[in-house]
Amino acid sequence: MPSSELFLIALATVLALPWLIWRLGRTDAWAPLVVVQILTGIALGPGLFGAAFPEIHRTVLNEEVIAMLGGVASWGVILFVWIAGTELDLSQAWRERRDSTVTAGLAMLGPLVLGGVVGMGLLWHAPGWMGPSASSWQFVAAIGMACSVTALPILILFMERLEILRKSLGQRVLRYASLDDLAIWGLLALILVDLERLGKQAAFLGLFFLATVILRRALPRLNPQDRWFLSLVWLALCALAADWAGLHYMVGAFLAGAVLEADWLDQQRLDRLREMLLLVMMPVFFLYTGLRTEWQLGGASVFAAAAALLLAGVGGKLLGLRLAGRILDWPPGQARLIGWLLQTKALIMIIFANILLDRAVISAETFTALLLMAAASTMLTIPMAQRAMKHFQDQSPEPSKLQSQR
Repeated sequence: MPSSELFLIALATVLALPWLIWRLGRTDAWAPLVVVQILTGIALGPGLFGAAFPEIHRTVLNEEVIAMLGGVASWGVILFVWIAGTELDLSQAWRERRDSTVTAGLAMLGPLVLGGVVGMGLLWHAPGWMGPSASSWQFVAAIGMACSVTALPILILFMERLEILRKSLGQRVLRYASLDDLAIWGLLALILVDLERLGKQAAFLGLFFLATVILRRALPRLNPQDRWFLSLVWLALCALAADWAGLHYMVGAFLAGAVLEADWLDQQRLDRLREMLLLVMMPVFFLYTGLRTEWQLGGASVFAAAAALLLAGVGGKLLGLRLAGRILDWPPGQARLIGWLLQTKALIMIIFANILLDRAVISAETFTALLLMAAASTMLTIPMAQRAMKHFQDQSPEPSKLQSQR
């Protein structure tokens, strides 16, 4: 059978199977579609479906088909990360800087520390958890970072479903998540710093700064259609330059979006593009991600590591928010609600895990454990946030109009 037909078989499977499980199983209350897609991608990987049906797996998902899937997945995730960058709203965070810095800082610090402890435990347990190109501090920092991530685009979707996105509480949660996103991407860039490529990385940052100044002056003067074309060219060039410098193309994609104003591209069009990417492109990314999972250290060890990571991520976030609530004198129950809302990891954590695996900071077994942790954390968000909302309702007046979600 030609590779083109095998590619279409794989594409039909990854689009249809998660949707059927989600729709027929009515899993939305505890496993939203994005979580089902992640778990299906893992199940179709070599460790599960490949182990049960090795001949079918090798035939359908041969090297050429995997390369085709990888191309689609890479462009889809580049666009998705770029949109995540445009959703940062640093101006609002500056206006509410005490509340923002205390809350975002503690929300990130709690899981970062506990995750780092888990990372040290994994190193002590077996050297196979760490990638061949990493030093111990890079691995420990990467695990802590993974436990701290909040997926801003998925958080927006979840808060829309909970009908709090346009309330003052929803806007605050977006602000906290935006600051954490920026800090986490900065930490990722630090982890990926390569002394042998330090000159390239410094050159990239310098040229990026100069190009940003020129772009921000020129882009608002163009008509909307030309802004989109120029922005996409800017995205591709930033991703290319970051990868050339050794920082990974997704870091460049995020930076390319972070320096743009969402209003220049029309926030509604960006929202529609994000929704279409989730529908059309990201299932392919989940399948491609699932093909990279490994269980060589043993299924029990991988699940135990995932459970420890989940405990560090969830517990650290809730403890950090509880401390923030005491410092800022929040009403009872508010810290718990915000803490559960910030548990959404899903796409962004999986993107980070792919970067860390590409740069050999983590092993394939650690990658698998991180995927399981991301899926479980995201599955907990909606039911636990709904339970927390029963004990607390936001009493602040609703804004007349949703602020920009950059």
